[in-house]
Amino acid sequence: MGMTMTQKILAAHAGRDRVGPGEILEARVDLVLGNDITAPLAIQEFSRIGAPRVFDRRKVVLVPDHFAPNKDIKAAEQCRLMREFAREQRIVNYFEVGAMGIEHVLLPEKGLVAAGDAVVGADSHTCTYGALGAFATGVGSTDMAVAMATGKCWFRVPRAIRFELGGQPARHVAGKDVILHIIGLIGVDGANYRSMEFGGPGLRHLSMDSRLTMANMAIEAGAKNGIFPVDDICSDYILARAGRPGRVFEPDGDADYEKVIGIDLGRIRPTVACPHLPSNTRPAAELGHIAVDQVVIGSCTNGRMEDLRTAAALLKGKRVAPGVRTIVIPGTQEIYMQALKEGLIEIFIAAGAAVSTPTCGPCLGGHMGILARGERALATTNRNFRGRMGHAESEIYLAGPAVAAATAVTGKIADPSMNGGAGDRGLSPEARPRRGRKGVRREN
Repeated sequence: MGMTMTQKILAAHAGRDRVGPGEILEARVDLVLGNDITAPLAIQEFSRIGAPRVFDRRKVVLVPDHFAPNKDIKAAEQCRLMREFAREQRIVNYFEVGAMGIEHVLLPEKGLVAAGDAVVGADSHTCTYGALGAFATGVGSTDMAVAMATGKCWFRVPRAIRFELGGQPARHVAGKDVILHIIGLIGVDGANYRSMEFGGPGLRHLSMDSRLTMANMAIEAGAKNGIFPVDDICSDYILARAGRPGRVFEPDGDADYEKVIGIDLGRIRPTVACPHLPSNTRPAAELGHIAVDQVVIGSCTNGRMEDLRTAAALLKGKRVAPGVRTIVIPGTQEIYMQALKEGLIEIFIAAGAAVSTPTCGPCLGGHMGILARGERALATTNRNFRGRMGHAESEIYLAGPAVAAATAVTGKIADPSMNGGAGDRGLSPEARPRRGRKGVRREN
């Protein structure tokens, strides 16, 4: 049998011609990532094992984004430990407050990941970078410490499930709706330690922002990683940011897939995951009776420019419903600046929303949007487990930015296509197919 994209990347990084599902191997990594929750533990382990220097000061990335700007003394101590380690090790890619962003939005933006890379990060949503044709997965802090010291990590080669995407999404349907639909279909354990490989003609209708959202939530189906092929849309995105050629791996025609699942994008409607699992999905149109106390638009799942443009188009000239706290969080400083230039921040504030500096804060119940007992939020984040955003007796509904903006205006969960919402959900400029993949090496 042939190999999948993930299997080919792992084989190349292990110095092997081929690998098969279930094999355990040691592979080199191109990037090691940590944040202000997981990196301090890794730094302590790094010191304990007596490692003198990181394997490559350009390939270790440290981003204080979860509790930064520091929410309390403990958070300040965590960030200080990272800051001192970055200074001591002369880490090139340490992003201080004012330069940092939400890690999984920031790294693709900075061009730190390209096609064919192998990336590990001490954060479960490291799988985001699979949208760039890379193998990317989350690891524990101890594995991060060893990877920082050696530039290598152990992996078990995953089996693969292929999702064949066809059709064209309807208005107000984007990557978040697609991945919630898929997770609802297969369950939160439907891809346990599998590689979720996306393909098919429907890909040309999905922007890079949508693909990054989908890869980000592969972990919510239990997957080891999610991965997309490198087409014109993806290669243009990489070349515009990475400044280095990518190495593109394509699946063999007889690649060994555990199963192939067809997804008709045209049949998907704005989708919501109800408490307390990302798989508990229903169409937004069926949930109009549910009132909310808070709406959050942001996170590593939906804090990109396309997300903010979608939300702003629906909020322009409107006001958020009385009693609904609406919080908008751009994913990075660059996105914040672009939103300012386009007038989106003014739209959000005029609508009655609060706009925050980039942070993961509310997503994990850290700060900037904690829920009290009995409160209910609709958020563009990626997890809605019990107590995830605050009190154990609060509730979280997950959706994309279009549903979030429409919900903020009505005060109840709303399908934007049934709410008089305006705004073009067409592809962002970066997503329009262009030619010219010079410098990208494609491997069969």
